[in-house]
Amino acid sequence: MAYDEGALSRAHHYLHMEGREQLTVAGVEDVDRFDETGIVMTTSAGVLIITGSNLHIGKLSLEGGELHVDGQIDSLAYEDDRRQGGGFFSRLFG
Repeated sequence: MAYDEGALSRAHHYLHMEGREQLTVAGVEDVDRFDETGIVMTTSAGVLIITGSNLHIGKLSLEGGELHVDGQIDSLAYEDDRRQGGGFFSRLFG
């Protein structure tokens, strides 16, 4: 059986935050939306929503499943299923 390092990286989800200015997310499968006030991404643990100001994606590697965010991070929240609609984040990010 072949070893697929990319699949392992995507399946292993973690967050590493330094202060409120730097965040590394592993296990990223897709980035749905991003701008300076919010980032919505699909991870192996569900949909992750980051809000803040002056947010920038410094590095994105979907093959490795890793994303680096810089800026003022105000909140991190997981949403089980965005398609259910009507929630705060679905209204915020459309």
